[in-house]
Amino acid sequence: MTDAPRPTIRVDKWLWHARFFKTRTLAASVVSAGKVRVDGQPISKPARAVGPDNVLTFPQGKEIRVVRIIACGERRGPAPEAQSLYEDKTVWSEKSPSNPSFDGKGRPGKRERRNMASHGQLDDPFSLE
Repeated sequence: MTDAPRPTIRVDKWLWHARFFKTRTLAASVVSAGKVRVDGQPISKPARAVGPDNVLTFPQGKEIRVVRIIACGERRGPAPEAQSLYEDKTVWSEKSPSNPSFDGKGRPGKRERRNMASHGQLDDPFSLE
């Protein structure tokens, strides 16, 4: 029995084909920065060959994506075609923490300062004592 060679593709090219990055240069820069893992091992070469059943872990925006490669793909096609290249294993949180919103409790305005001054909560800023 002869085992057929497994199809492989460069990791930066696959990330671009699967539409995780807008350009291949962006994908290559993320890989070169050492932010991509293949089967749990960090890589830093964009030319690293990947194929079906490899698991990739990489940052995308504020999330960490975990995907299993299903197919290599021939071209960078439309989104439905790109989504058929991988199985998403990312654990999504219901709501990621974000910056707190403004509740109106910032610096007091002119009216609030006058009210505090009239109620004795604020020292007179013009007194020289």
